[in-house]
Amino acid sequence: MYTGTPRSPVRRRAQSTFVRPSLRHPARLVPLAFLGVAAVGTGLLSLPISREGSDAAEPITALFTAVSAVCVTGLVTVDTGTYWSGFGEVVIAALMQVGGFGIMTMASLLGLIVSGRMRLSDKLVTATETKMLGLGDVRKVVVRVALVAICVETVVAVILGLQFRFSYDYAPAKAAWYGIFHAVAAFNSGGFALYSDSLESFVTDPVVILPVTIASLVGGIGFPVVVELIRRTFKPSKWSIHTKITVLGTGVLLAAGFVFYLAIEWNNAKTLGPLDIQHKIQAAFFSAAMPRSAGFNAVPTGDLRPETWAVTDILMFIGGGSAGTAGGIKVATFFLLAFVIWAEVRGEPDVSVFGRRIPHSTQRQALTVALMGVAAVACGTIALLFASDAPFDQLLFEVTSAFGTAGLSTGLTGDLNNAGQIVIIVLMFAGRVGTVAVATALALRVRHRRFRFPEERPIVG
Repeated sequence: MYTGTPRSPVRRRAQSTFVRPSLRHPARLVPLAFLGVAAVGTGLLSLPISREGSDAAEPITALFTAVSAVCVTGLVTVDTGTYWSGFGEVVIAALMQVGGFGIMTMASLLGLIVSGRMRLSDKLVTATETKMLGLGDVRKVVVRVALVAICVETVVAVILGLQFRFSYDYAPAKAAWYGIFHAVAAFNSGGFALYSDSLESFVTDPVVILPVTIASLVGGIGFPVVVELIRRTFKPSKWSIHTKITVLGTGVLLAAGFVFYLAIEWNNAKTLGPLDIQHKIQAAFFSAAMPRSAGFNAVPTGDLRPETWAVTDILMFIGGGSAGTAGGIKVATFFLLAFVIWAEVRGEPDVSVFGRRIPHSTQRQALTVALMGVAAVACGTIALLFASDAPFDQLLFEVTSAFGTAGLSTGLTGDLNNAGQIVIIVLMFAGRVGTVAVATALALRVRHRRFRFPEERPIVG
């Protein structure tokens, strides 16, 4: 019979603080999981079998490629199609798949955890608005994310494979592999291409350009939005606030980007200039969609006008939808802050969107995510200024692309030294998992004080 002294609750709590503290907070699981996958990917890409020829890849090259793939960015320091072997290409595709599926699943599940920490009244409102997910739906979330990914990637892979086989006379095996690889890269916003010029060779081919564009938009808009759109396609009045903001914001950004690209690059002899009207419109739409995080380019990015670079910087920084494969601060975050500004300008006491009042805590979280994104881009740009002699606008473009996991490049990434590549690696990782982890941590870190300090208004502006 046990006769020892039972542990007190205080002692149990004290001991529990030393038991894997990094795993106790749900938001910490995301960066830890991605670090683990990136480490495995780096090890696999470091093997001689992963590279064409007999030599193994340089450690920094393997690390950069693995992080870029698992963070579904698409920035590269070597040519993917010629540097890596078939095995290496399979590893890159697998890392993109794990990264895209993982971020959609983890972000959705963390959303459920956050909703579980809400007050009862907030949970009832959320359940009334979405009627989609609950805390008991973990298995349903994983299965639905997998089904969406498999369906979209299969359809796009078949279309691309058939086009490569019959229109470009690829061998059956090559056509199938190229279709699968680019379908995975498109849906997961991976940005990796097996062509040295990305998809520039297919700028006039709608059978390649349009499926890639659609797949990247579906993956980047976010899993909760995709599921709700499938269930309530023709009932927009019943969409949740998140879906309404994301769909509206995505449409506005696509339209604005399309108009800017078309207007600025219309006569650029190195981009849209040589194309006819139909293909100019097609290329402009593709170019407007890719900065949302997909990373492919149908015209040379390095030959875009400086004004187009600036517009692209904005689109890459905003990114796509929450709980999707896209990066950036997210569409909902950006447009929520726009609604906050509009309410402040009008002198409204509350921020109301589509007949719903936005909590002050959500407004603060959006502001924090956005300002931390600005800080990351600013610090990354300053760091690259020390590591490279490239012009400021080119460095800003590469940094924003890395943070927004967009994968677009002016050609600078491959010329960076090891220090510059490490800066890009940190930015890709922070941009991929940082916004999700930070937003979740802020949502879970809710404190209720029993007192309030005296109020005093500083001068603003």
